[in-house]
Amino acid sequence: MGVNAASVLNRLLQRNTHKPKALPTDSKALTTTTVLTHLNAGRLRKAVSILFASPVPFPFSLYARLFQICSSNLAIVEARKVESHLITFSPAPPIFLLNRAIETYGKCGCLDDARELFEEMPQRDGGSWNAMITAYAQGGCAEKALWLFLRMNRLGIWANEITFASVLGSCATVLALFLSKQIHGLIVKYGFCWNVILGSSLVDIYGKCRVMSDARRMFDEIENPNAISWNVIVRRYLEMGNEKEAVVMFFKMIRANIRPLNFTFSNALIACSSISALQEGIQIHGVAIRIGYDEDEVVSSSLIDMYAKCGDLESACRIFELPSSKNLISWTSIVSGYAMSGQTREARVLFDEMPERSVISWNAMLAGYTHFCQWEEALEFVFLMRKATQDIDHVTVGLILNVCAGLSDVELGKQVHGFIYRHGLYSNLFVGNALLHMYGKCGNLRSTRLWFYQMSHWRDRISWNALLTSHARHGLSEEAMTIFGEMQWETTPSKFTLGTLLSACANIFALEQGKQIHGFMIRNGYEIDVVARGALVDMYSKCRCLEYALKVFKEAPSRDLILWNSMILGCCHNGRGRDVLGLFGLMEEEGVKPDHITFQGILLGCICEGLAELGTEYFNSMSNKYCIIPRLEHYESMIELYGRHGFMDELEDFIKRMPFEPTVAMLTRVFNACSEHGHSRLGKWAAEQLNELNPSTPFHFQILDRSRVGK
Repeated sequence: MGVNAASVLNRLLQRNTHKPKALPTDSKALTTTTVLTHLNAGRLRKAVSILFASPVPFPFSLYARLFQICSSNLAIVEARKVESHLITFSPAPPIFLLNRAIETYGKCGCLDDARELFEEMPQRDGGSWNAMITAYAQGGCAEKALWLFLRMNRLGIWANEITFASVLGSCATVLALFLSKQIHGLIVKYGFCWNVILGSSLVDIYGKCRVMSDARRMFDEIENPNAISWNVIVRRYLEMGNEKEAVVMFFKMIRANIRPLNFTFSNALIACSSISALQEGIQIHGVAIRIGYDEDEVVSSSLIDMYAKCGDLESACRIFELPSSKNLISWTSIVSGYAMSGQTREARVLFDEMPERSVISWNAMLAGYTHFCQWEEALEFVFLMRKATQDIDHVTVGLILNVCAGLSDVELGKQVHGFIYRHGLYSNLFVGNALLHMYGKCGNLRSTRLWFYQMSHWRDRISWNALLTSHARHGLSEEAMTIFGEMQWETTPSKFTLGTLLSACANIFALEQGKQIHGFMIRNGYEIDVVARGALVDMYSKCRCLEYALKVFKEAPSRDLILWNSMILGCCHNGRGRDVLGLFGLMEEEGVKPDHITFQGILLGCICEGLAELGTEYFNSMSNKYCIIPRLEHYESMIELYGRHGFMDELEDFIKRMPFEPTVAMLTRVFNACSEHGHSRLGKWAAEQLNELNPSTPFHFQILDRSRVGK
């Protein structure tokens, strides 16, 4: 610790018996000049040594300057010497110099020295409290800063703007929303509402505490918000998942003629990449060029990331090739862009060319492999990473667990679990949830439940969703419903959880529980988007409640292909083939292009109604009109359509014209249809084909209905 200045001060103030030697004024002035000369030349240590060796007091202005330079240079040893000299040779050190000493100790991170000096000061002013509170706030001791502020307030000492700024920063650190609102009231009471720094700090706190309505209201009350104010509001909207409003606020900032910070550009571009707002991103790029930020490392890397995530890899590469753009961050961004767009080979070539790599670079490449389910390549890359670097973080571990889940390799997953324990990563929520997902995907529900209960102190709604999904995925829908009931005691479900539950209800035909979940979503204000409507339509359809399914479908403000397919298949499931054809007509009127699933539903609808001729037209239109190559299931549906309704000539012609040999399942269906409808020629041919494919189980053709003799 060196000299304990506070103890020395206390001793000297209690027993002030020391009498400094009197030196000639000329000698004292010469020493002061020498000290200042060394300070001006940047020789702080030499200046302090001369001061410390002189047994005389110096002008207070010299001490103040020394404290300032010690603070800016984080020179703790010199700061202690200066303060020791001050309190030794000045009978009554002025409060403002002791405050400077506290500030210096705080800047140097010596909070114990600062606190001891503060407590032993015989007199304090507002600056003393400000200095100590700021020292705690800047030193990462937010709780102590807030405790000291409350003590200051109880003593009736008025805070100023500096005090409030430090205290608000501490409130933001610990998310003390209630105390922040009280401090907000004091700021209004003391008339500091005009202060843009305090206003920006309040916006920051409300945003961090997820009360964006208050954050926006506070921001709108700032008369002249500066670049930092705008950066705060853009950042908080981004963190809250309201990327659209973050972009809107950025453009409002531009219209207000405020020059954005480079981080404001970065936040706005991240928002654009999150919602695939390419046109807005291009406009932001234009603004960056106009004000000279296009060569800034932060901005250029964000531009590469935005273009890559919006699918414009050509523009991303063009920026990347600029001489000022090639750094570790931009290399990682371009690798991530290629990897996450499915071009993992190109991404790997770029990755191998990187002059240097960080753990984020490795994670970017690995994330591309896992995102596109390239499990073997991902596993090989993991082994390469472990050989090449010791850097590994929680994101890497989570991705490796995803690889284990994709490969259904629970043994490898257990080895990763052991690694997590050895390296102290088990309390990380991201890693914990990845473990839950891995065990659940691999079907090891016992380990899933065991690890879930071990996470009891830090799990969240994602953890509950992983547990619930694991049971639903393996057909344990009733257990999934039980888990949902337990979940509500601890956290609120996400819309993804509710979607999983609706699928579980559909699997066990639990109409009443499905209705309860639907009601729960409405009562609690959940957004019933296209995905949620699809799950509701599927649940009601499978539970034979088609009227409810149609009602949910008709109430949708917009309908995508997946929702149309869900409704079409729901009608098929309930034997409403005519409705399928009507829905398909409406779908075409809305300009939605069908896919192979749509035509599967149409063919099933034709089977329900026995519309062989119309089914043939739709089948042929797949390739002729819609450029969709029929799949195996479409051929099976046509065989079922002809066979079930006795169109045997059409069936025979269809079988002969198929571009591939019929499967065993197809031949079996043809054989059964011929037996039922008395078509001996085709039936005998099907039997011969089946006997060739499977001689161990011979088929013998026999007409089942003698009253209908075949050809």
